[in-house]
Amino acid sequence: MLYKSYYTSPIGIITLASDGKALNGLWIEGQKHYLGKIKEEMILNDKLDVFIEAKRLLNQYFLGKHPDFSGLDLSPMGSEFEKIVWSILLEIPYGKTTTYKEVASRVADKMNVKNMSFRAIGRAVGHNPISIIIPCHRVVGSNGSLTGYAGGIEKKISLLKLEGVTMDKLFIPKTKKL
Repeated sequence: MLYKSYYTSPIGIITLASDGKALNGLWIEGQKHYLGKIKEEMILNDKLDVFIEAKRLLNQYFLGKHPDFSGLDLSPMGSEFEKIVWSILLEIPYGKTTTYKEVASRVADKMNVKNMSFRAIGRAVGHNPISIIIPCHRVVGSNGSLTGYAGGIEKKISLLKLEGVTMDKLFIPKTKKL
């Protein structure tokens, strides 16, 4: 059985999902891959300890403080490969960014392989089911391009600015015209 709760944030309504113990999902309203792999109906329950703690930490986060999310029990639903990628995202410090290339290199090291597909990394980052807490918004292109955020580029920028990331070397890529 899965439970849900809602949190009103400055970037939109957030849906939280839990199995009753761990946090399984956190999605921003309107983002791609909303609810991820969850196919069953979730029961509204605002009283779960994991939801209460997640909301307390999100309140701190959106006040511009540096909350410690490490105490939250996280159990994202995904493949073993995706979970490896997400574990590396958890290591990106607050207020810092990394590149898809760096994530790919770290995943390759962790999996003891020579190379890792940037496309596979991008897909795993984009399908992160616990946005903000597993900080996929901190991943940028090697050239500074702000791409690949399922919540939308505007929300990615808002989150990075909230964390105090220097934006002068980051940019929104121009879309190609057909």
